[in-house]
Amino acid sequence: MSFLGVDASLTGRRWCGPSPETDRMAEAIAQDTGLPRPLCQTLARLGVPPADARAYLQPQLRDLMPDPRRLLDMENAAARFLCAVTNRERIAIFADYDVDGGASAALLVDWLRQMGRTATLYVPDRIDEGYGPNEPAMADLAARHDLILCVDCGTLSHAAVAAAQGADVVILDHHLGGETLPRALAVVNPNRQDETGDLAHLCAAAVVFLMLVEAGRQLREAGHQGPDLMAMLDLVALATVADVAPLKGVNRAFVRQGLKVMARRARPGLVALADVAKLDSAPDSHHLGFLLGPRVNAGGRIGRADLGARLLACDDPDEARAMAERLETLNSERREIEAGVRAAALAQAETRGLEAPLVWAAGEGWHAGVVGIVAARLKEATNRPAVVIGLDGDEGKGSGRSVSGVDLGACVQKLTAEGWLIKGGGHRMAAGLTVSRDRLDGAMIRLSELLERQGAGRTGPADLKIDGLLMPGAADVATIEQIEGAGPFGAGAPAPRYAISDLRVGFARRVGDNHLKLRLDDGIGTHLDAIAFGAFETALGPALEDHGGARFHVAGKLEVNTWGGRRTVQLRLEDAAPARPAGAI
Repeated sequence: MSFLGVDASLTGRRWCGPSPETDRMAEAIAQDTGLPRPLCQTLARLGVPPADARAYLQPQLRDLMPDPRRLLDMENAAARFLCAVTNRERIAIFADYDVDGGASAALLVDWLRQMGRTATLYVPDRIDEGYGPNEPAMADLAARHDLILCVDCGTLSHAAVAAAQGADVVILDHHLGGETLPRALAVVNPNRQDETGDLAHLCAAAVVFLMLVEAGRQLREAGHQGPDLMAMLDLVALATVADVAPLKGVNRAFVRQGLKVMARRARPGLVALADVAKLDSAPDSHHLGFLLGPRVNAGGRIGRADLGARLLACDDPDEARAMAERLETLNSERREIEAGVRAAALAQAETRGLEAPLVWAAGEGWHAGVVGIVAARLKEATNRPAVVIGLDGDEGKGSGRSVSGVDLGACVQKLTAEGWLIKGGGHRMAAGLTVSRDRLDGAMIRLSELLERQGAGRTGPADLKIDGLLMPGAADVATIEQIEGAGPFGAGAPAPRYAISDLRVGFARRVGDNHLKLRLDDGIGTHLDAIAFGAFETALGPALEDHGGARFHVAGKLEVNTWGGRRTVQLRLEDAAPARPAGAI
């Protein structure tokens, strides 16, 4: 049965409320703890047992932190790293060009700087070199360095690692491993096939952080002290959220603590990034994923590949400000390029059909730096795994994004093993691939088959999950802050979404091209401010703007908006449906 009787909202979705089991769990949590009902609904949906509810609201990193030595090769990796530091060997860092790679590299650069050491940073160009270590770059680095640390890459790079003659290679990664590993000194990766999988949810920056924890332990055993690692969790938090790692277990603790560190504004690169993004409040996970992350990524997408990593590692405020401004410009250019590719990809995908297990599109000359973002947009619009490919000559290079419960990386890896792809890899939620133009259609058919076996396509795009019904008067700052105690929210732990029934649109004002600012009221004196981003990309914007006095049920996520020192409640409105007239059955 649909929630509030909404079978087809203004965006064409059916609203689905919590299951009876979740409702019963929420009631049990409320009875055991006395916590507010909206918070109990969120905890129940996250699967938190009543006995664990209060502990869940105050996660302690020391209780959730895994022993780094649970990861294979960890002791050897940390020992070789410390040997290079102690003996003043030449160290190179080969990093991926995204946020996770940049944050991983910045962690190492920062740690080494505090120990009085330096390292060469190398980030491959997305267009010219592609993802991961390549033979010429690794051979060149090996000729000039004693140790090469590959971060957020390298697990599948057999030939490139073999080309690093004369240098030791340590890989710190999280992408899915193959049946065999490169001949590196150490491959630390929770997604190696011979790992238990208990830590498979870690991003690369978290793996690097654990290596630094192990290095700190070995330093202490030798009677020395290393840098303060807790102060580096801002970088781990940024990478975890931006790489869409599930916010569970230690990941949740990393992000929660990292946000506190970030609020201190001690890292020049992140301060400069927040300032150009006009972030005027303490950051939350939404800011990491949608304000800061895209700007760090902009350099790797359409500009200088190492710019994001250098910004995160920068300790000079003036230099950081200049780099952040450059990234801001690049991000604006990225948005323009993305808009064109997105429109073309969506039109193509709609023609092909949006009900299949896989939604995909491919186009001539589509910029490799934006295909991943466009894939994410298609995934969000359809609730299906999506792949977007830019074609150039005889090949196409693309990126894919997945939905919860569907391991895209494993499917892409299998596709590569079967010969459908030139190369490919990734993790559960994201993957990259290179495919021959003449094998494109067959590869996508086969990928769709593999994804369907995991359940892709069974959930309709018209389903909007609702945590519960909330009265407008209950949407106050104190309640929202209590609900935020169950966060941070993100991948694997989405922010609660509430429905508020039978509201009138007091006023509606278009903001920019696609957004809508609203004031809603319940007719008895309670008002609620709302913002609907991208409202005019669907029927939602026109219907609310030209409401004609009609009343609506609305659904969205509540947040505290800080402006001019005042803190007020705002609804991030995602959907709406006409309310039934009084007396209607």
